Amino acid sequence: MIGDDGSQIGILTTREAIVMAQAKGLDLVEVAPTARPPVCKIMDYGKFKYEQNRAAKAAKKKQHQMQLKEVKMRPKIEDHDYDFKVKHAREFLEQRDKVKFTVTFRGREMAHQELGYKIIEQVLQDLADVAVVEQSPRAEGRTVSLVLSPKAQLTKPAAKPSADKGPADAAPPAV
Repeated sequence: MIGDDGSQIGILTTREAIVMAQAKGLDLVEVAPTARPPVCKIMDYGKFKYEQNRAAKAAKKKQHQMQLKEVKMRPKIEDHDYDFKVKHAREFLEQRDKVKFTVTFRGREMAHQELGYKIIEQVLQDLADVAVVEQSPRAEGRTVSLVLSPKAQLTKPAAKPSADKGPADAAPPAV
């Protein structure tokens, strides 16, 4: 049996342990039922459950749920509009979200789908440093789509010692 302060009390009968816990106004909780003899601890069970729930909520709060963000374009997109949309896609990727690029064709634009593929290829080049291709470009009806996911975050390497040594660190000349 373990006391409320964490000290080991020893081996007691169940009845003695319950009486001891009730005398302190706490609960007797079995923490290791498979051990021989089973291990019990005197604690406030309500407080224990409350702290467990708080820790679970805190851990959940730190998690990021990955979302799929969509960026829609047209084959005749202007440079500024293109840059603006790629900038937003970069922000989405840096926030660890996936990005789906869609180029939509209307009317006679369907005859020049190579323009849509050219835009998609340009997106791939512009975002190569922060994204990897999850779904390669493919045509579906009047659209060409591509799905990018963020690159795995790399840990920063430790600072390397500088190669140039000062006069105090220089080795004496060989004679």
